[in-house]
Amino acid sequence: MTLQEQIIGVWSLISYQSKDKERNIIYPLGKDATGFLMYHPEGYMSAQLMRQKRPAYVSGDSHKGTKDEMAKAALGYMSYAGKYEVIEETNTLPHHMEVSMNPTWLGQQQPRIASIEGDILRIRNGLNPNQKLIWKRIP
Repeated sequence: MTLQEQIIGVWSLISYQSKDKERNIIYPLGKDATGFLMYHPEGYMSAQLMRQKRPAYVSGDSHKGTKDEMAKAALGYMSYAGKYEVIEETNTLPHHMEVSMNPTWLGQQQPRIASIEGDILRIRNGLNPNQKLIWKRIP
């Protein structure tokens, strides 16, 4: 089965880790981060990751948090979506950032190096190989 065939579906985050300058393992969104990664057969994908226990806005309105509340919420969330490609020869999945929580990523193409064993998907960020994500397929 090709990577293109295997990647289609919805995946739940198991682990998101990176390394700091001293090469120590760190968890940018905490050890208990949660998220979903979706690959659609028509060539679109979406990634949503978040830190657990982010505080709700006191106002209760999703558009009217204080600047501090919104900054804390943004620091604990990562998301983007857009077209993706599959390069079978290198197990590479270029992600095209068409929408993103981080405006710096808009319009970028970022490679992801993937391997799948059973219902586990391992992804390395092709621009920063210290970033490793492990996902489990949702049946």
